[in-house]
Amino acid sequence: MSKWKSLLALAAAIVLLPVAAFAQSLPDLGGRKVVVVTENAYFPLQFVDPASGKPIGWEYDAVDALSKALNFTVEYQNTSWDAMIQAVSDKQYDIGMTGITIKEERKEKVDFSDPYMRSEIFMLVRGDESRFSEPKAFAADDKLLVGAQAGTSPFYVAVYNVLDGNEQNPRIKLFETFAASVAALQAGDVDLVLTDSAGGNALVKQSGGKLKLIGDPLQAEDFGFIFPKGSDLVTPINAGIAALKADGTFDKITQKWFVDYQPSK
Repeated sequence: MSKWKSLLALAAAIVLLPVAAFAQSLPDLGGRKVVVVTENAYFPLQFVDPASGKPIGWEYDAVDALSKALNFTVEYQNTSWDAMIQAVSDKQYDIGMTGITIKEERKEKVDFSDPYMRSEIFMLVRGDESRFSEPKAFAADDKLLVGAQAGTSPFYVAVYNVLDGNEQNPRIKLFETFAASVAALQAGDVDLVLTDSAGGNALVKQSGGKLKLIGDPLQAEDFGFIFPKGSDLVTPINAGIAALKADGTFDKITQKWFVDYQPSK
């Protein structure tokens, strides 16, 4: 019996060693304060809980987990999407988070972390929509309108993957936040909103059949945190992302916000 116990203990040590060694090798930021800016308008990545009035979501939990793994303290601040990339570039904030797609042109202004989430862009429509099920049918009916937030990936997908490549197309109705575009869709003011698969599935789940995703994915994209150019936080944050992916922490956060979360009534 003691021989088997010894073998089991050895096996357990062999299995646990890589994870433990990886955790021990993470950088220690020594309690450093890191100012993180977000928009609080991209459900369920970051948004304001209507019941408590507090900002919550996937990205908050992810950054909180990173702060524990890397030993830094977080100060959260808020700004609009339009101002965020330039503000981070100008070093007003240490990190920006709001479901930001990693793009080469954006790398001219900011540095990106490694991807923390991969998403696909889908068409989000009302639950009773039957007039179209793919982009060509939508584009062919000039009475149909799409809601979008200027400068975002869904906006550009609407312009170039759904419509005619004209960024001034009057069929694109602009909204200040993603949530406002979804509200307009539900009210019948627009007929289509483009969304990432994770956020879209969460919206469909909590809509009670009033919303649905249709068609094939129009584009795949990776989300990353942004930093001022040359930031010394990029390397430790990337190490933290890798560790939290490896140990299942990010999977648990995804389960919490994209599957289990029930919005306050």
